Amino acid sequence: MLDRLLDRILGLPRAEGPAPSVTKAIPVPMSDGVRLLADRYAVPGDEPRPVVLIRTPYGRKGLSGKVFGETFARHGLQTVVQSTRGTFGSGGEFRPFHLEKEDGLATVAWLREQPWCDGRVAMAGASYLGHTQWSVAPYLDEPLEALCLAITASEFVSTFYPGGVLAVDNMVSWSALIGRQEGRFAGVPNPWQTKKTRQAMAHLPVSGADVAAIGKQVRFLQDVTGHAEPGDDFWAPSDHSERVAALTTPVTMVTGWYDLFIAAQLRDFKELAAAGRAPRITIGPWAHGEPASLKTLVSDQIGFLSAHLLGDKAQLRQAPVRLYLQGAGRWLDFDSWPPKSDATPYFLRPGGLSVAEPVESKPGTFTFDPADPTPTVGGPLLKGVWKQRDNKIVEERQDVLVFTGERLKRDLDVIGEVSALVHVRTDLGHGDVFVRLCDVDGRGVSRNVTDGILRLRPGSPESDVDGVVAAEVHLDPTAYRFRRGHRLRLQVAGGAFPRFARNHGTDEPVFSAVDGKPARFEVFHDPARSSRITLPVFGG
Repeated sequence: MLDRLLDRILGLPRAEGPAPSVTKAIPVPMSDGVRLLADRYAVPGDEPRPVVLIRTPYGRKGLSGKVFGETFARHGLQTVVQSTRGTFGSGGEFRPFHLEKEDGLATVAWLREQPWCDGRVAMAGASYLGHTQWSVAPYLDEPLEALCLAITASEFVSTFYPGGVLAVDNMVSWSALIGRQEGRFAGVPNPWQTKKTRQAMAHLPVSGADVAAIGKQVRFLQDVTGHAEPGDDFWAPSDHSERVAALTTPVTMVTGWYDLFIAAQLRDFKELAAAGRAPRITIGPWAHGEPASLKTLVSDQIGFLSAHLLGDKAQLRQAPVRLYLQGAGRWLDFDSWPPKSDATPYFLRPGGLSVAEPVESKPGTFTFDPADPTPTVGGPLLKGVWKQRDNKIVEERQDVLVFTGERLKRDLDVIGEVSALVHVRTDLGHGDVFVRLCDVDGRGVSRNVTDGILRLRPGSPESDVDGVVAAEVHLDPTAYRFRRGHRLRLQVAGGAFPRFARNHGTDEPVFSAVDGKPARFEVFHDPARSSRITLPVFGG
């Protein structure tokens, strides 16, 4: 009865036949002699079958076992769920993003040698489980049968340091999660621990946030804070983006408009599509790991795997791009991403935002103080208060410039990639440019839609003789309907804390920075230095 209920919740057809058999803690040898543990979920029958491999650092029980193991197998998909190195009984040290290629390749080779595998292997999963797929698939001489890539990307570095700024909230949240996950009661909701982790995000130096959060160092946080400066190639082995176009394995993707990997995942999709690989993607109104996305994620992956491993082609009829248009409450299908749109600039002017050309005006000014960093609300976060939120407490601050358009005379659909060009000067040469697009409703409530950040450093090649930098800020892609009577609003600030590390205004590395200097900003919006946001307006 529980299995039937789970199928109904996940939108799956009723599974028929006997329950799968499970073999626990199978040791799988790696090239260096370390053994990683795996659970095999076998479907009834003695003949060799294809295998769905799922490699996870989060344990083989719980969600990984129930959904990605048992449920997959009940629907005819023989599945092996493996704990990555150094996690949940597997040998070695868990060094995130460093050994997944070697271990993954060894695991696939081992699977293909097993008498219960017919030589065909596919991979599935979400988030870090997607990274383990990208670490393997482009490097196999005999390709995988299918890849199911949810809320993930071929490279994570741009998500660690978006715009060159350490993503403190997400990095500390994940470090605290993996640092505690094998402890007693780790899976039980703990408001006290949640509060302690959030307070630790303000710890200086940020490299000590792990100890402040959970009382011990976490290797990942030490790595991600210690290698945050330009030119550091520490993460190069974890970047598989150069291999994307050559991938021949069929790919399906699921992501959300408030997922932290949305921009990188859509870059992967575009590159695969341009290479003629015919990927498909579903983009919903979700944040990373939001329970509401689980139904789409699981049903998509089971359907895609069934098509490529079991011959059930029904699920392949979906359009290449299926996306949710926020604000309209409807799903749209397209043949490609991004769909055809009109790139429409909205120019900044004192207090305003308009398609009309800018007028002569003095620059807007504010001061960013690292001792009282500009806060942020909502957005693409791993934990906490995510997605769209009322931005009142941010927009009332003196260190945020707000530019608001006129009331819209008709609905405005924005679907595609969003960018901003902000002409800015700081008295220190250092500074971050945070740009956020908001939707202001008829009652005046301003809610975030998409945003982006860029770190400025002294001597920027984009600066002119007066030290004014033409800062190109890439905001996350979106699909959003601004309703008639609503207004567009753009925020420009020098930070968004604790989502992003505060800019200390010095050359000291983020790993050790404690002290800081306030930076005075000038934002130019005159005809000679016109600042703007460019929106992909769909449907004219």
